[in-house]
Amino acid sequence: MIITASLVILMCIVFVLVFLFVNTIDKRKWLTFLVSLISTPFIYFYMVYPMINIFSNYHHQKYFTSELWIEKPALRYEIFDDMMYSKALIGESKTEISTRLGMYEWLSWDDATKDHDANKWNYSLGIEPGAFNTEKECIEIVFINDKVDMINTFKEPIKFNDKE
Repeated sequence: MIITASLVILMCIVFVLVFLFVNTIDKRKWLTFLVSLISTPFIYFYMVYPMINIFSNYHHQKYFTSELWIEKPALRYEIFDDMMYSKALIGESKTEISTRLGMYEWLSWDDATKDHDANKWNYSLGIEPGAFNTEKECIEIVFINDKVDMINTFKEPIKFNDKE
């Protein structure tokens, strides 16, 4: 475990709160201090830390590789930031994109032609962890003259049942 400033600050806050709580039960300072000191790590790692993980949307960032993109589609949101910042796909052709990312998952709809647009490929990035996450992230790769011109992001509501 890596000891960071945020860990030390949160542990101190938990210690003070536990100390104040135990002090309401028993007024002996040495016993209150001892019980607080022993119970603080347990309360932090079994109550506070899990709550932080549930309610925050932090996730690990990974470097973009084609193998990781294809093999683990549910974790694409972890490598998307690296893919966007490195501009790894800009200027590539459709065949290069289908080799690196696999064939598109769906095509965007073009209202003008009332048909799917073969120049707008869509991929799902997966669902980011979090307690109140009700949308999944997706990307749209826009081709102009058979080359990637831009990558747009959008969110879709999560559907757990096809009947909805």
